Amino acid sequence: MSRLRELSDALWSGERKTDHSSILAAGGPIEEVAPGVAFHAGFANVVAVATGEGLVLIDTGSPMTAPVVHAEVRRWSKDPAHTAIFTHGHVDHVMGTAAFEAERPLRVVAHEAVPARFDRYRLTAGWNAAINRRQFRIPGLAWPTEYRYPDQLYRDRLDLEIGGVALELHHHRGETDDHTIVWIPAARALCTGDLFIWAEPHGGNPQNVHRYVVEWADELEAMRRLGAELLLPGHGPPIFGADRVDRALAETAALLRTIHDQVVERMNQGLRLDDVVAAVAVPDELLARPYLRPVYDDPAFIVRTVWRRYGGWWDGNPARLLPPRDAALAAEVATLAGGARALAARARDTADLAIACQLVEWAHQVDPADPEVKAIRRALYQRRSDSESSLMARSIFAAAAGE
Repeated sequence: MSRLRELSDALWSGERKTDHSSILAAGGPIEEVAPGVAFHAGFANVVAVATGEGLVLIDTGSPMTAPVVHAEVRRWSKDPAHTAIFTHGHVDHVMGTAAFEAERPLRVVAHEAVPARFDRYRLTAGWNAAINRRQFRIPGLAWPTEYRYPDQLYRDRLDLEIGGVALELHHHRGETDDHTIVWIPAARALCTGDLFIWAEPHGGNPQNVHRYVVEWADELEAMRRLGAELLLPGHGPPIFGADRVDRALAETAALLRTIHDQVVERMNQGLRLDDVVAAVAVPDELLARPYLRPVYDDPAFIVRTVWRRYGGWWDGNPARLLPPRDAALAAEVATLAGGARALAARARDTADLAIACQLVEWAHQVDPADPEVKAIRRALYQRRSDSESSLMARSIFAAAAGE
């Protein structure tokens, strides 16, 4: 049995617990997973398809992994690269074209919204560097400002025939507005990009609001109708077998749909966001699935994404429509508590970590140089980080602890 199949089986059965290493950095050598189809599992996965005119690459890796991707593809095949297809414009998927283009010109195909994403990334490079340093805990991470823009764009569907191999490109909105899935009929293989990542869908990033939750659920159902026997995800190992592929797609859709529908139902009742977050319940049996564990995103984040789409940024609390500055509110609370140290001490002795972090944050805003306040804040945010399952929550709290 191949290494990728062994990893996939171990995760599916629960023999190995799904975690960040199995999702974000599966690693290992490239493997042929179907005749003429090779899969490289890295921080972001890359698929290579052999055709009579050369290789088709489905995604090309990140700035950090691009050299490894090129070396692994070349280890599998010396055929020239003919076409690269971007499943979406996230930088971990699109930054590996240069090494292949040094060998020969490459055609790049993507959805028509990808160029606008690249333009936005160039406009907000400083912001993207900051949020990704925090999210992935990589000090000094630089954000790229040069991108390989596509040569060929499409809107809804594009059928390609390259060297005798048919590939269907379908546009879907989900994690992004520019997502493409690639269906390889001859191999019964479905390349999902980040619409499937061996984790609760990344539908609620607190630092980026561009997520389409109900469309994502609809499109997972559309993928089921293709009848794939091999699922090649954006992160994590392949899923082998029609029954497993169908179940993974169906239950991922069910999780997204139940969150979306519960939020909309409560919004229609006129509830505030705080009440909606508290009321939405995701079935435990879904979150327990090895491919739906909240190890990257958090269900509460997806709730907020749905709210923000339909309800805007205001949470319904009138005190927060035109609120006081954080520092002014912190000073008033500290005065009531008897000073920043008293407020920090109360935070230290509070059992509820969410409340404790709010109290100590107020204390820190009042007196950020006080060593006792700083020590309590650092300890509380580290405890909060250690208590969370999602990578984003853990990283943001850890960043606060390390300030």
